[in-house]
Amino acid sequence: MIADAAASHGDATTASPPVETASEPPTDSAGDEDRLTSPVELLWDLVFVFAITQVTTLLSRDLSWAGLGRSMLVLALVWWAWSAFVWAVNAQDADSPTLRAALLLSTLLIFIVGLAIPRAFGSAAVLFATTYAAVRFVHLALYADASRRGNASRSAIAGFAVTVSAGMALLIVGSLLGGTAQIALWTAAAAIDYAGPAWLTRERLRGIQQVAVAHFSERYGLFIIICLGESIVGIGLGARSRTISAALVASVTAGLLITIGLWWTYFHRFAAAATQRLRTHADPVLAAADAYSYLHLVLVAGIIVFAVGMRAAAGHPAQPLDGGERLALCAGVALYLIGHVAVHLRMLGSLDYEGLIGAAALLAAWALTGHVAAWFNALAVAAIVAVLCALEMRPDRRQLAAAGE
Repeated sequence: MIADAAASHGDATTASPPVETASEPPTDSAGDEDRLTSPVELLWDLVFVFAITQVTTLLSRDLSWAGLGRSMLVLALVWWAWSAFVWAVNAQDADSPTLRAALLLSTLLIFIVGLAIPRAFGSAAVLFATTYAAVRFVHLALYADASRRGNASRSAIAGFAVTVSAGMALLIVGSLLGGTAQIALWTAAAAIDYAGPAWLTRERLRGIQQVAVAHFSERYGLFIIICLGESIVGIGLGARSRTISAALVASVTAGLLITIGLWWTYFHRFAAAATQRLRTHADPVLAAADAYSYLHLVLVAGIIVFAVGMRAAAGHPAQPLDGGERLALCAGVALYLIGHVAVHLRMLGSLDYEGLIGAAALLAAWALTGHVAAWFNALAVAAIVAVLCALEMRPDRRQLAAAGE
């Protein structure tokens, strides 16, 4: 999966400034390559573990297409709040008191957001919308402070402020209206918020800040681990009230093997190769925005959907999964692989055909295993993921990856 791209970029030895930039990104100690995740950031991450778990709960209550759409909408909002803070924190001085205060305040707010998620399209809609909007405005304040210190571009942040404000206004109005209007306005709010850096202020985005690559890539890798950990929790919750049997052991074992396989596809070589490519990229800010802020959402969504299906498989391992549960199990992993292919293409410049074939095989497994026991479904998915991991271990891939580094 890394082979050709890693080799093709291996001759890059120094980082180049962004090309075609409207303005040079600020330079400061915030761009220190040795900077890693701080303890307060790890504490802050804990509330997102809770929020992600609540998204899984929301989806598991309604495994229809409408339920999937609502859950993915909430996930997109939660993800965007987390990702936005990563950028703002990346532009801040690591020992800034303002940074610590902003993260601790947003920790409280995100926990309330998480409490409201299961009823975000019902009685807790207003609570969800108002606390979520508060989180986004804390993020803007943190970014404004970074610009005041010379660590971020004031014009880019001003552009974000317009789209964030418009999006949050729609979110709050939608929560007051409820029903179809709520879904429509929340979808529009998410679209506007995502469109801010994606299209409306893309040229300004190029010069927003220097990216502290080690810190930046580590943060997104940690979030992938958070989501994989949530899938393990889901397996345990599904199995906790069941009598231990051969079917349960087989189902749980398969679920853990799938989780390990998803971890392997990301962290075995890909994460390090993508980080190295970001260090040498001619346009690092846009590459980071595309591959991490946007495309990583597909990875996260795949893990969340898989967790719901695996929780059902652990809950009744000897019985067939219903259509929605089986689709969640198989298509969730397929979605993760598609996201991996997209990030691979954006960062390393080559298409991972094996990942696409694996996604197609998973969808075939969904179509062909409608009347088998859940443990067999889980084992079939585990077998496909295992084959992909084995292909990644081929000697030719190891040698090419090493040459690319």
